[in-house]
Amino acid sequence: MNLQNKINDRSAKIGVIGLGYVGLPLAIEFADNGFTVYGIDINQERIDQLNNGENYISDVSDEKLRQLVTANKINGTTDFSILKSIDAVLICVPTPLNKSKDPDVSYIVSVLEQLKKYIHSNMLISLESTTYPGTTRELILPELNQSNLKVGQDFYLCFSPERVDPGNKKYRIKNTPKVVGGITKTCTQIGKHLYESIIDTVVPISSPEAAETVKLLENTFRSINIGLVNEVAIMCEKLGVNVWEVIDAAATKPFGFMKFTPGPGLGGHCIPIDPHYLSWKMKTLNYQARFIELAGEINTNMPSHVVDLIITGLNRFQKPINGSKILILGIAYKKDINDVRESPALDVMKLLESANAKVEYFDSYVPKIVWNGGEKVGLTKLTAESLDKYDAVVLLTEHKNFDYKLIVNASKLIIDTRNAFTGVEDSKIVRLGYSQIK
Repeated sequence: MNLQNKINDRSAKIGVIGLGYVGLPLAIEFADNGFTVYGIDINQERIDQLNNGENYISDVSDEKLRQLVTANKINGTTDFSILKSIDAVLICVPTPLNKSKDPDVSYIVSVLEQLKKYIHSNMLISLESTTYPGTTRELILPELNQSNLKVGQDFYLCFSPERVDPGNKKYRIKNTPKVVGGITKTCTQIGKHLYESIIDTVVPISSPEAAETVKLLENTFRSINIGLVNEVAIMCEKLGVNVWEVIDAAATKPFGFMKFTPGPGLGGHCIPIDPHYLSWKMKTLNYQARFIELAGEINTNMPSHVVDLIITGLNRFQKPINGSKILILGIAYKKDINDVRESPALDVMKLLESANAKVEYFDSYVPKIVWNGGEKVGLTKLTAESLDKYDAVVLLTEHKNFDYKLIVNASKLIIDTRNAFTGVEDSKIVRLGYSQIK
């Protein structure tokens, strides 16, 4: 039976390599649509959790995961030899940057070493990990061609960028359009056919290079526009203008403007990282991606600017930052999730500690973090008594479950980086993008 028919009758076995924020929800979506799914990860603890029906991703339904594990529709393993019986392999491994902001594709290379052992005819391989344009054709294809199988005829290879937005209740895997670009037209067709079995809209495009660039454009667009409003926020502080008022007013224009808001910096595994893949690739072609690099510089410096705002606020009370007790509110990189990857809150905390401030945090979504080689535990509850202990309270992530009225009433000084206290006219609030305290 050919692969398309196996997809149609749900007899195709799906392998998802990498069971993090991208891989696990994708595996569950395929399993929930009738496929038998094998999740592959080198992390034994993660595999044990999966096989026990224990959820570790906030966007995944605990009950749904347990149901699928009990029904044997999804299984986890660290053994890559399972690939011998897999029909479609979806690669969702991390693609971080190293310290010099060069792409680290070592996880993809490790997967390739295993795939070469077990690739077989009638197999689809789809890379979902964000990477630089050319990775699928220049890195993956030559390795798989060593099998003597012909791409587009014996096996199928494509790139289909993940579009996961943690915490987004409206757009999930099913209703977020999926882009697919294959090495050949047949590769694209087979990839499209597979993803159409779980996703409402699949958008085929001409090549994996185009698909790889689509993902980078999406997040570069966001990075640059966030960098723009962050710089405008700093300019508004100097002008004595409220940046939040300016942005809201500009957003009333029904065309030609898209609303972005400033903040303490970029977080997550995409926006702070993905543009640098494109910038790196362009350097290999002797071209400088100036917008990307400038936006990266502005966004990277925002945690330092937040510390400057804290110092400004403390100065009002004639307090030095050295020895001051600072409470960070929210360390997840965005509201209402438990993800701290690349969170600017961590940078703010490090900068404050390097200035000898005494730093604690409260985030009900993140009760503890790995910190300085050990573990840092957050406050378990906010009370008027606990808030009164701090010289400054710094809001970095505007979780909905914060008691904002309590925070305003009980805090001595608030640094608001998210405009969460809008409408509160209080001289003890220092706002990013609006210089109230002189």
